[in-house]
Amino acid sequence: MNELLDELLWRGLVADSTNQEALSAHLDSGPITSYVGFDPTAPSLHIGHLVQLMIVRHFQAAGHNPLLLVGGSTGLIGDPKQTGERVMNSEEVVAGWVERLGQQVSKYVDLDGPNPARLVNNYDWTSEISSLEFLRDIGKHFSINRMLERDVVARRLETGISYTEFSYVLLQSLDYRELYKRYGCTLQTGAQDQWGNITAGIDFIRRTEQASVHGLVTPLLTKADGTKYGKTESGTVWIDAELTSPYAFHQFFLNAEDAKVIEYLKVFSPRSRDEINDLARQLEEEPHRRAAQRALADDITDLVHGVAEREAATAAAGALFGRGELAGLGESTLAGVRSEVGGGTLESGDELPLVVDALVAAGVVPSKGAARRAVAEGGAYVNNVKVADDQARLSREDLLHGRWAVLRRGKKTIGVVEIVS
Repeated sequence: MNELLDELLWRGLVADSTNQEALSAHLDSGPITSYVGFDPTAPSLHIGHLVQLMIVRHFQAAGHNPLLLVGGSTGLIGDPKQTGERVMNSEEVVAGWVERLGQQVSKYVDLDGPNPARLVNNYDWTSEISSLEFLRDIGKHFSINRMLERDVVARRLETGISYTEFSYVLLQSLDYRELYKRYGCTLQTGAQDQWGNITAGIDFIRRTEQASVHGLVTPLLTKADGTKYGKTESGTVWIDAELTSPYAFHQFFLNAEDAKVIEYLKVFSPRSRDEINDLARQLEEEPHRRAAQRALADDITDLVHGVAEREAATAAAGALFGRGELAGLGESTLAGVRSEVGGGTLESGDELPLVVDALVAAGVVPSKGAARRAVAEGGAYVNNVKVADDQARLSREDLLHGRWAVLRRGKKTIGVVEIVS
């Protein structure tokens, strides 16, 4: 078997593919061109998209030529969702998101070098096609019967689906053919829910170009209970630091379940088989040390946000629980901490608020009475300093970067309060 394909299989990155023996031989035949698409339906990619970028990195490292398509046209339509019709965004909004996503995906590939990656936008060719051309030259090759068999379409028929979303598969198939003709692209990769779109494109190329091309899809990441991975209570885990802070990002992976952490390491970490197998051994023998979770969180945060941001996130986590100096944390890191742990806002006049009011506002106690009890029992802290007087007020020296204070009750209940004039 081809070495790259064997590596992808070991890492659990292959849920399905066209004829595996033929794909292996194709990869052995020399450098190939592959493509993966990203639709700009939001201002950032999320960690589900990151799986596809890991595939691209493996292909480029093996000497192949990746195309990264940001869908300026398909982003205007949107692949059908299980839950219902998408909200259409304006052309101006989508164009802005195309630019942002192009910048994001560029971080994960080499755009120069001996086998450079190339960014492409399907708006470049679809915008030139008339409706008559679309129906005659593309639509003629697609069977309504086959389109109705697609799982997402079958489910949506119960609640309704627009012709626009129903026709999405034609646009993605056109993309594959266009990239085949322009760049000799012979492999499309994507997530498992794209299998129907990918195989439709393969069939379209066979019918119109009399050529054989390939497809490969990755499993959808799930939690141990089978639910979709990548969501938190507050929403999607984005790779944009403004939408999900490096601290929250690192914490998310640090909390990975024992039952799934090795699977995630294989997907997201560059560590070798021996290193990952050793982490699996440590997980089995000493799960309380959480060595695998720390490795996962560090590796993926280094990749997405850089070593400096990962170190800041790690320092923040330690400082929050009294194992470091809060005053040394940067303003953006503290902002990320506040967004993750929660908190509130208090106004100040000539005097700063009472600590008991700050404890309530930060959400670490439910009432002033509870705050006073926490102080009396020795379990109330401001910036990791124990509070001994329930009449004490915050001081200017307590305010980190002039506006924040970290409140803690006991060992683990933490909140951040912002003081505004």
